[in-house]
Amino acid sequence: TLDEYRKYIEKDAALERRFQRVLVDEPSVEDTIAILRGLKEKYEVHHGVDITDPAIVAAATLSHRYITDRQLPDKAIDLIDEAASRIRMEIDSKPEVMDRLERKLIQMKIEREALAKETDEASKERLQLLQEEIDRLEKEFHDLEEIWKAEKAAVQGATHIKEELDRARQELETARRAGDLARMSELQYGKIPELEQQLAAADQAETTETTLLRNKVTEEEIAEVVSKWTGIPVAKMLEGERDKLLHMEEAIHRRVVGQDEAIQAVADAIRRSRAGLSDPDRPNGSFLFLGPTGVGKTELTKALAEFLFDTEDAMVRIDMSEFMEKHSVARLIGAPPGYVGYEEGGYLTEAVRRKPYSVILLDEVEKAHADVFNILLQVLDDGRLTEEQFQMLD
Repeated sequence: TLDEYRKYIEKDAALERRFQRVLVDEPSVEDTIAILRGLKEKYEVHHGVDITDPAIVAAATLSHRYITDRQLPDKAIDLIDEAASRIRMEIDSKPEVMDRLERKLIQMKIEREALAKETDEASKERLQLLQEEIDRLEKEFHDLEEIWKAEKAAVQGATHIKEELDRARQELETARRAGDLARMSELQYGKIPELEQQLAAADQAETTETTLLRNKVTEEEIAEVVSKWTGIPVAKMLEGERDKLLHMEEAIHRRVVGQDEAIQAVADAIRRSRAGLSDPDRPNGSFLFLGPTGVGKTELTKALAEFLFDTEDAMVRIDMSEFMEKHSVARLIGAPPGYVGYEEGGYLTEAVRRKPYSVILLDEVEKAHADVFNILLQVLDDGRLTEEQFQMLD
């Protein structure tokens, strides 16, 4: 990286002049999509799953928007890789519905063994009912197992053909370099077209809807991985939230009495952001609530966090009365180099790093020192902050 070059090579002039610097810029989202399309087949063969084109587009766009501490195409490739490996693990392991059923059967069989030792009428009656339930569940489990084995065999058949095809293409390339025309002809006009036909037939058979197994990486799987990495509920944001957003005021009014104008302003800002009408690089909304004690300023913030994220815990609360001194700015964004606590990071920056998708409440903001407002200006306007260790927080 540029930082490492400056740190280790640039300061040694004798070493530096022996190299020619070549700057490699980060590719754009469009370039990343093209790179991923080129890598797609390798990952399909490696994991034994299908990667859809919408998944490739989602990996490039979602990683660009939500994962800010890494570069393209690295972060997009890792998204595809992790999503594909999760699908592969699902194929290799027993489906969740069968696992639950098996555990239930084990519990019931333990109960059956205990009841078999009892001699009273109630226990005998319970034992008979239990045996009937066990028989029913065993039949259900057996039926599911048959479906699972059939689906697994179909998926593995296509995977095997893909591996064969990949090997044949590698052999063709080797023969081309060696100038072995006979082997090239045999592969190019015999083996490869035959395997392609077999793969098309296997794919056609696979198009029938599977009930227990997923063997395709779609945008939903990519969104799940982004959510896991960042804590941002991207999968939830892909869903249609139209009905929920239309009744946002009613949901907040269940907790906050009155304050119609304030709630309307907040709801309108959130709807604009969700509809994609506001600038995606700025915060979803920045609000300044004014009023005497007990009218619902803090409660409205809690209600907003609960509405957007289904939990009040998705709120970072900072009591600004603790930041009345000039030096307290360092507590927000971290201490400068040479000062105590430089490595520890700031209160605000660390909170946002751990929970990037949350409501930030600056309580009693008028009590903070004037220098704190200078820091908050870029947060409220651009939604970004550079902490003392020169790391950009979005």
